[in-house]
Amino acid sequence: MNLAPAMDVPAAELDRLQSRFAARRVLLDDGAVVSVRECGTAGGQGGEVFVCLHGIGSGAASWLETALLLAQAGDRVIAWDMPGYGASTPVAAARPVAADYALRLHGLLEALDIGRCVLVGHSLGAITAAHAARAGAPAAGRIARLVLLSPAIGYGAAGKEEQAERVRTQRLDTLARDGVAGMAAKADQRLLSAHAGELARQWVRWNMGRLDPAGYSQAVQLLAGAVVLADLPPAMPVQVACGALDVVTTPDACAQVAHACGVPLQLLPEAGHACYVEQPQATARLLRAAT
Repeated sequence: MNLAPAMDVPAAELDRLQSRFAARRVLLDDGAVVSVRECGTAGGQGGEVFVCLHGIGSGAASWLETALLLAQAGDRVIAWDMPGYGASTPVAAARPVAADYALRLHGLLEALDIGRCVLVGHSLGAITAAHAARAGAPAAGRIARLVLLSPAIGYGAAGKEEQAERVRTQRLDTLARDGVAGMAAKADQRLLSAHAGELARQWVRWNMGRLDPAGYSQAVQLLAGAVVLADLPPAMPVQVACGALDVVTTPDACAQVAHACGVPLQLLPEAGHACYVEQPQATARLLRAAT
């Protein structure tokens, strides 16, 4: 496990994370462990259970601000560290596919006895979320609504073989050359817009600084081989949104996902790729809009 430094997040903020959105380990029936952070109770009228999946360079802690806003509104929020991230057990395959992660997600929903939830997938997390929400998937009956934020499309479609190999090689070469700390030090430059505050930038760097190289390498393989459009539309209502200033999964690319789902693309103003970190209030409003 990479014990990278805190990447200059103030101690008071780390204490806040620990006291209000602490990590715990959930043991699944198959013996795997999933690390989650949780807040809220969904005890209020109209309260929802939100299950949130982070992207390739992040972790469960990235949902802190959005989660606290949703909890304040009467919702329950559960954010996982995807397999190979945080204390979560990696999947077995060296080159995993979306089904491997979706199966682990289904196990988590079972272990937590989540009968119905709103499943929120950001970036790479949208690949897992879309696969889990397809018609006939084991977890589909537990998902009341799907929200895809800045969804990654993946590079596994026919005709994209060279692009997939280029993405795979570039990302793994960068990891080998710069290490996790080197990647984290400049993560905010691409993942956030010029409007982002310094605290959001610190959190983005902190979250990437805690990556495990092996788990990240598996996630790169998932990204290279995924075809998210093949899993759409989902078997339940869906929202698709992204930051209006996203340069990673651009509005044009996200519009393809929205079109495949038959819904309009919703834009979060003054937000880059890590839209829910940069604009938590706007994100929370979007997530609650359909409640």
